[in-house]
Amino acid sequence: MFYKWRKGGEEPFAIPATIVGRVFDERISILSGDAAHPERVLQSASMSAAQIQSLIAVPLITGEGVLGLLYLDTRDPLGKFGEGDLQLLTGIAGIAAPVVRNALDISSLQLEQRRLQAELGAQHSVIGDSPRMVHVCALIVKVAPGTSTILIRGETGTGKEVAARAIHRLSPRATRPFIAINCAAIPENLIESELLGHEKGAFTGAGERKKGKIEEADGGTLFLDEIGEMPLAAQAKLLRVIQEREFERVGSTRTIKVDIRLIAASNRDLEDAARRGAFREDLFYRLNVISMTMPPLRERREDIVPLARHFLERNRAKSARRIAGFSTQAEGCLSRYHWPGNVRELENAVERAVVLGSTPQILPEDLPDAVAEAAVFAPPQGALVGEFHAEVKEAKRQLVRQAIEQAGGNYAEAARRLGMHPNNLHRLIRELGLRQEMKGPA
Repeated sequence: MFYKWRKGGEEPFAIPATIVGRVFDERISILSGDAAHPERVLQSASMSAAQIQSLIAVPLITGEGVLGLLYLDTRDPLGKFGEGDLQLLTGIAGIAAPVVRNALDISSLQLEQRRLQAELGAQHSVIGDSPRMVHVCALIVKVAPGTSTILIRGETGTGKEVAARAIHRLSPRATRPFIAINCAAIPENLIESELLGHEKGAFTGAGERKKGKIEEADGGTLFLDEIGEMPLAAQAKLLRVIQEREFERVGSTRTIKVDIRLIAASNRDLEDAARRGAFREDLFYRLNVISMTMPPLRERREDIVPLARHFLERNRAKSARRIAGFSTQAEGCLSRYHWPGNVRELENAVERAVVLGSTPQILPEDLPDAVAEAAVFAPPQGALVGEFHAEVKEAKRQLVRQAIEQAGGNYAEAARRLGMHPNNLHRLIRELGLRQEMKGPA
C-alpha cells in the first residue's frame, strides 16, 4: 500500500491498490474524473468513501522499470483535473524519475557501506566516510558475490589484506577457508612447496606429505600478498593454477583439481615489473581482471581522526588508566602528519600513546616524535628528512637541558615549564639520550 499526505493534514492515507497495480503493471497514466474520461475508477468503494472527485496517477519510469508514481486527487467538484494537468504531471515525472533512481542508488550504497562496516566491525580499513573509502566499500560490495580474480594495489599498510578478507566475508565462499600467504616472507626455495604442497621424500627434509596453501583454500579464497616478490619459476606454476584450476604437489604426478577464488595484492608497480621482465606479463593480465586501489592515508585525511579514535577504543581496555580521548593538540598532530606507514603506522602510534601516556587525555608528547613534530615543524623545501629530524631532536635536547637548568634540577618544575607531565619528561629524557648527563632530584 502506498501512502500520501493530504494538504493541511498530518495523517497519511492509503492510495487504493487497484490504481497502484494498474500504473505498475500496465505502465500507464490514469486521469479520471473529467468529462472526457470514464468515471469507473472513481466508482470504487474506497474512492466513493473518500469523496474523491478527480485524480491523476503517473508512473516514474526508468530503464529498470517503474520506481513509483506521482498521485494527485481532489474532493472539489469544481476543481477537476484535465489533459493539461496530466501533461504537466507527466513532464514532472520524466524529470523526477532519474533523480529518484539516483537517490535510491545513493541510499543503497550508504546502507551497503554501513553493512560492510558492521560486518567488519573489528577491522579498521573500512572506517571513514572519505570519497575514496566510499568508492572502495562500494567496489568491495560489488565484486564480492562473483568469482573473478582480483588485484588489490596500494602502499604498505593501507589495508589490502583487510579488503581481501572483506570480499571473502561478503561472498558465497564466506563459510569456506580464507588462506593468506605473504610471498615476500617465504624463501625462494620453499615457496613452491608452500603453494603446491609436497609428497613425502620429495626433497631433503620432506618427512611427510604436506598440503599446500592452494589445496587448503579449496572451496574458499586464496590471498597472495606481495605477489610482486614471487620468483618467476613459481609464477609459472601459479599461472597454470589460475588457468586450469589444477596442479601437482612437488614430487607427485597426480593432478589435483581445486575450486578457489584468487585475490592478489602488491605495493609494486606490476606493469613496470612486467616490462622489465621481473614479473610475467601473462600472469599480470590473468591477475588484473578486476583491479582496486587502497588509498594512502594522506589522501583521505578526513578519516585519520575517526580511525585514531577507533584504535583508541580498541586499546582502551588494555590500559590500567582511564582514557578520555585525544586532546585537540594531539588530534592536530595526527591530522598533519604524512603517515608514510599508512593505517598500520597510525594503529601502532595510538597503541604506543595508550601504553606510555600518563594523563586522562592522549597528549602530543604521548605520540611518536615524528607525529608530535608535525603540528609545529615542517621541513624546509628540499630538505632531507633524516637531517631535518636530527636537527629537531637536537633542538629538543637543548630545550630540555635549558628547562632543567632553569628549574635548578627539579624535574617536576622543569616539566611544568615545558608544559608536560613529569612522567612524559622522564620518558623524553630517555628517548633523547640525556639520562647520563642529567643531575639533580627526580
